[in-house]
Amino acid sequence: MPTAAGNTIATLMGPTGSGKTELAMRIADAMAVDLISVDSAMIYRGMDIGTAKPSADLLQQYPHALTNILDPAETYSVAQFLGDARRVIEGAFERGRLPLLVGGTMLYFNALKYGLADMPAVPEAVRLDLAARAQRDGLAALHEELLRVDPIAAAGIHPNNPQRLLRALEIFVATGEPISAHWARQARGGVADALNCRLVELTIEPPRPVIHARIASRFAAMLDAGLLDEVRELRHRGDLSIGLPSMRCVGYRQVWQHLDGAIDYDAMVARAIAATRQLAKRQYTWLRRWTGKLQVLADEQLNLGAILQSIQGASIVPRTS
Repeated sequence: MPTAAGNTIATLMGPTGSGKTELAMRIADAMAVDLISVDSAMIYRGMDIGTAKPSADLLQQYPHALTNILDPAETYSVAQFLGDARRVIEGAFERGRLPLLVGGTMLYFNALKYGLADMPAVPEAVRLDLAARAQRDGLAALHEELLRVDPIAAAGIHPNNPQRLLRALEIFVATGEPISAHWARQARGGVADALNCRLVELTIEPPRPVIHARIASRFAAMLDAGLLDEVRELRHRGDLSIGLPSMRCVGYRQVWQHLDGAIDYDAMVARAIAATRQLAKRQYTWLRRWTGKLQVLADEQLNLGAILQSIQGASIVPRTS
């Protein structure tokens, strides 16, 4: 259970390129916080440039728990994330510090807030039929179907993520209800409820044209920083494939295809930028429906004092070192 200091959990959510990491570091300069990454790409070691991971120097100055915890050949579930997140949150409480969870993986944030749903059993015939349809029609066609029957779930599931895509359709076919309806009836509460904590949820949501411009410029910077070499090294390991969750991260998949000779350089750039924009669109969809959030202004309009006031509780102390 949390100590006397452990009465607040803060989250900072936003689309890719919104400035979450920079704001989190400014908060860490002002308050005694433990930063916790909520990013399904930054968990992987050796994937630094394409995930926009903070530099090694910054991570030494501003440690982010749940960063660099997995090899790219490994997989990671939402349940594993919840277990790891609760462990580091309780560790922050034990040290009398504020856990500040920062990132853009909205499925993880949803599980943190509401817990995991108990899903009904799916007949094997349904699984086999959908798997056959995926082979025959392709994942894009199945994602379009999911968008029609369950737009909420489709917003958080990438078209190239067969495991989650098929699971959502399996639940719909087997029960006649969208998986998002099952999520809404989740029996277990989230981490804050389990620890009897106050939950403060901050979001940064810049205008979409701003994000689109940042996405293009940031991908150009990633290429200049050596993204092709980073992916080339991953390919040369020999134990990774483009079908792994790690290599489905935006940017990595497109660079991998380019290095395979499947697409030329210009197509790689265009597809990577388009895929990142689609990611941002899905994140905005989640955020638009998010209840209880406190939206903060970014960049030159940022009011750090107001942000600190919104997350400070009586037992959270200002940073002194």
